[in-house]
Amino acid sequence: MDDKEYICGENCPHYQNISKVKKMELNIEQIEELSNMFKLFADNTRLRIICSILNTELCVCDLCELLNLNQSTVSHQLQLLRNAKLVKYRKEGKQVFYSLQDEHIEKIISLSLEHILEGEK
Repeated sequence: MDDKEYICGENCPHYQNISKVKKMELNIEQIEELSNMFKLFADNTRLRIICSILNTELCVCDLCELLNLNQSTVSHQLQLLRNAKLVKYRKEGKQVFYSLQDEHIEKIISLSLEHILEGEK
């Protein structure tokens, strides 16, 4: 394929379309928050933690055993996920159980996985 195939052959901006996009454009703070959230998803360890608690609340010990990671690593990654409001926790005695903050996180993961798997059919 020729690279020129992907370039507009004419210099004719579609101002009506551009105007629609500008009306719905995110502000810089929203873009930065979105970018930071996707950076959290980009780390394999954090993504493994998120996927592990998609449907099941797990304690730190469970995550350590399941992911074959030490407690320090798991706790550090969970702290980052908590700060970004991607996971929540509850204490039961000395144990701390983690789950997803809300259904939005599950939807992000599920839709992304669905997108990846649709090419495999």
